[in-house]
Amino acid sequence: MADYSKEQRVYRVFQSISEGYDSANNRISLGLQKRWKKTLTNKIITNTPQGTHILDVCCGTGDIALKIADARHDLKVTGIDFSPAMLDVAESKRGGRRNVRFRQGNAMKLPYKDNSFTAASISFGLRNTADYAQVLREMRRVVKPGGYIYCLDSFVPDIPIIRPFYTMYFRYVMPMLGGGRKYRREYMWLYESTQRFLHRGELEDLYREIGLKATGHKTRMWGACVLVWGRK
Repeated sequence: MADYSKEQRVYRVFQSISEGYDSANNRISLGLQKRWKKTLTNKIITNTPQGTHILDVCCGTGDIALKIADARHDLKVTGIDFSPAMLDVAESKRGGRRNVRFRQGNAMKLPYKDNSFTAASISFGLRNTADYAQVLREMRRVVKPGGYIYCLDSFVPDIPIIRPFYTMYFRYVMPMLGGGRKYRREYMWLYESTQRFLHRGELEDLYREIGLKATGHKTRMWGACVLVWGRK
């Protein structure tokens, strides 16, 4: 069941932190977020047929969509997000690129027809949505048969010895490093949303429950960041 109070809270958080979001992400990931995102973009760049359409859900400030568009000029990339403030930042970064566009919309009810895209991705966004299964079903719906659904996100590490260090950093250090005194509470939400999120294995199970095949994953930072994929 969708948690609409969560949806409203997430909307307020991202409307507030949009301007400094990119630089804060770099600080809190200790510069590693670019490598993590490259794990996703490399998969898409390698696996996507020529001249097709890609959808980036919860695109935020557009990093993933813009990287794909720059690497594959033959692809048409659409980024969708529900936060106008985040999309304003994405548009400011788009420049003269003609193979990428951004649109406001809700991940739980994508404004596209069935089988519209060759692949769909969501990065560091699924854990912030009100209904994980509904978002993945919508992504599956708009992707053509044979296409892939990718999810890159933060997870609580499965390795017991790593968890105390992970918790200490993300609960006490990350909010101040990311948001400072002004936005510390907003960045505390990023810790809370990860704590409440599925484990990696549970997400793969959910992929299979909604009918995705050939599921797999790639782990980074001892499981703190994982890319999960599946084929329609």
